[in-house]
Amino acid sequence: MATFTYEALNSAGKPQKGTIEAGNTEEAIARIKSQGFYPTSVREQQAKKGAGAGAPDAAAVAAKPKKAGGGFGFGGVSQKQLTTFTRQLSTLQDAGLPLLRSLQILESQLKPGKLKSVLNGVCEEVEGGSALSEAMGKYPKAFNHLYTKMVAAGEVGGVLDIILQRLAEFMEKSERLKRKIKGAMVYPIVVIGIAGLILTGIMIFIIPKFEEIFTDFGVALPFLTRWLINTSRWFAGTNVGQGLPGWAIVLPSLPLIVVFWKLIRKAGPGRAITDTGLLYIPVFGTLVRKTVIARFTRTLGTLVSAGVPILEAVKITKETSGNYVFEKALQGVHDSIREGEGFAAPLRESKTCDAIVVNMIDVGEETGELDAMLLKVADNYDEEVDVAVASLVSLLEPLMVVVLGGIVGTIVVAMFLPLVAMIQSLQGGGAV
Repeated sequence: MATFTYEALNSAGKPQKGTIEAGNTEEAIARIKSQGFYPTSVREQQAKKGAGAGAPDAAAVAAKPKKAGGGFGFGGVSQKQLTTFTRQLSTLQDAGLPLLRSLQILESQLKPGKLKSVLNGVCEEVEGGSALSEAMGKYPKAFNHLYTKMVAAGEVGGVLDIILQRLAEFMEKSERLKRKIKGAMVYPIVVIGIAGLILTGIMIFIIPKFEEIFTDFGVALPFLTRWLINTSRWFAGTNVGQGLPGWAIVLPSLPLIVVFWKLIRKAGPGRAITDTGLLYIPVFGTLVRKTVIARFTRTLGTLVSAGVPILEAVKITKETSGNYVFEKALQGVHDSIREGEGFAAPLRESKTCDAIVVNMIDVGEETGELDAMLLKVADNYDEEVDVAVASLVSLLEPLMVVVLGGIVGTIVVAMFLPLVAMIQSLQGGGAV
């Protein structure tokens, strides 16, 4: 009989830890479940080496350098690299290679970088007797909470290769969705950036030339022209006694707005206000809502299908949803399930999802196919996000044309009004 240490959730959803005697992992899981617990991590304790002639010297062991997981100080691993690694590890596990050997193969083929350093540490931990999920958990900048929990579920169920395959598919679809949204925003950003540079050149170099002409002819300037000239002076910094030129204030203000936005979102109330506001912005809010629904349903569906207990799955999904409104709704779902009630009712009361989403989840809960229904909802909303992104781009193009046309038209009219007055005065002078 071997001794297994386990982590589990009780019927109230509270974490429990302990040890149990069993012949193998499957028997240990069965005994834990018979006690009314839902195991999330089960691993066999390593036999301690006795102190004898064959035992290594204690001082030598202490002196042996060990790479600490917490010492990993630089940034996270790129999503593309992590997805490729997950897919390759799944293939090697499906081929029947030992876990440690698979990790060593993947680590050896990588170029020096963040992921290679992380895998080196993971290999050391696994070689020392740690479970893969436990080893990966020491590198949160590379393997997030969702990743490690799914790996733990695969280890407990003995289906690590299948779980890794599902995890790779999940990451690929999530990354594809992000690329589509970012790609759709490239065109408007480039157009606005170029237009901003052109307007800056007009304000600094062109309008002052017109001002000199108007001054030489002594033409009375209309209000629109005076306002544009004053704006040009402020922007170029040519006003008497002016401090910083306007361009030195406007240009740095753009990144400062981004920093200010992030600082606001770090605070609880600020994040709640901004996340709620984003959902109600015309057109854009619909895209945000559909994106969050696609993300949380795919995350939850993947976790449930991987065998993660429903309470733990909802908790992880809440933490990775990325929006305060949906986090609050999922917390209500978590509390409802913990009290023995259903999934759909609190989600319906939160009014965060469309009726079709709630009804599909309700049907999935009744038929015992909640994971399948959640993944269907995610696939459906991925398609809706594609349509929403295309619609947003189609709407932005004429909107940008109207706005930029209005700005350029205002400048042209402001500059030509005095020219018309000059021409009229010259014609009047010639007639005399």
